[in-house]
Amino acid sequence: MKFKNVLNTKGHHPSFGLREMLGYIGPGLLVTVGFIDPGNWASNIAAGSEYGYKLLWMVTLSTIMLILLQHNVAHLGIVTGDCLSEAANKHLKPWLSKTVLSTGLVAAVSTAMAEILGGAIALNLLFKMPIKAGSVIIFAVIVFLLFTNTYKRLEKVIIGFVSIIGISFLYELSVVHISWHEAVRGWTTVQFPAGSLPIVMAVLGAVVMPHNLFLHSEVIQSRQWNLEDDSVIKKQLKYEFLDTLLSMIIGWAINSAMIILAATTFFTQHIKVVELGQAQQMLVPIVGSLAAVIFGIALLFSGISSTMTAGMAAGTIFAGMFGEPYDIKDRHTKVGVVGILTIATLIIFFIQDPFQGLVYSQMLLSIQLPITVFLQIYLTSSKKVMGKYKNSLFHNIILWAIAIILTVLNLMLFTSYLI
Repeated sequence: MKFKNVLNTKGHHPSFGLREMLGYIGPGLLVTVGFIDPGNWASNIAAGSEYGYKLLWMVTLSTIMLILLQHNVAHLGIVTGDCLSEAANKHLKPWLSKTVLSTGLVAAVSTAMAEILGGAIALNLLFKMPIKAGSVIIFAVIVFLLFTNTYKRLEKVIIGFVSIIGISFLYELSVVHISWHEAVRGWTTVQFPAGSLPIVMAVLGAVVMPHNLFLHSEVIQSRQWNLEDDSVIKKQLKYEFLDTLLSMIIGWAINSAMIILAATTFFTQHIKVVELGQAQQMLVPIVGSLAAVIFGIALLFSGISSTMTAGMAAGTIFAGMFGEPYDIKDRHTKVGVVGILTIATLIIFFIQDPFQGLVYSQMLLSIQLPITVFLQIYLTSSKKVMGKYKNSLFHNIILWAIAIILTVLNLMLFTSYLI
């Protein structure tokens, strides 16, 4: 499964009609599963159960920032034909690129651990399976899927999983009473209820994830046509943005649904939820056992799909360290995928508290995220790397503002865990 040159034929010019536009939908959805992962579930449910609709605005703000960053890194992949890891390997000094990308691998381990753990928690909720045994099963399923399917098939599988998650939350929302007036106010009004800052930082810090920036710059190249034709590149950038925008809106809707569900069930009952298992169990007396089962199924598919993308991101980062694209048949990609997923699974065996495992994974991500974001901005601002497609002054101001905000928030989040 090799992303490069899937559609990159010098003499071929796509017509870019409606059918072609729909053909570009997919890469963004792979990124979407990264911010509807189990870690986000925990943060969103905590937000809704403690503060009702009041923190919905943070989903809107974080999604806007995510759209801008993901579009920018996809821009890199389209224009250069290199993913973020390959570009770092090519344009940074060897010692610096290896150091930066090594931190990316640590983040990939942390991400994969949280995703595998989330899937294992779902198996525990649905089938009473021990967390460690469930982690091994999730690991085996992910390795099987990644090694036996082409990218196009995996894309369809993940789109299917995202659809199941979305439909699950539509059902959940259909059985509760929602105050849409309060929801609209929550989406559009920035407010900080007393004691809410740690949750605000947790959700904002968890939405933009380092491995997704590496992954998006790679998978967008499955839609490459012709890097030598200016008009084609411009149309690619336009359709990529539509894919990213549509996918991120879907992610925004699912994250919002989590908060709304928690607000309408737990907040109104004055129930504070601090972990995923507690949320599923408490849904039973409030909205019925079927809703709790659907909650567990959605969490399972969230864990599986997000672990798949975490594994792909790990393969992308590791292969890029050797100047190679992601190719599941290549040795470096295999080592990256299997190595990271194995390490992540083994770490779970040493975790006594699964919920704390999710917390620690977010801590590691909060340290690494600024490194990846600053790397991305450096590369996409460089004329040597991007040519005439480098970031404009306006884009750089926006991107640097986002980078600084994310850095401050993530450092504050990390500090809050230590205090």
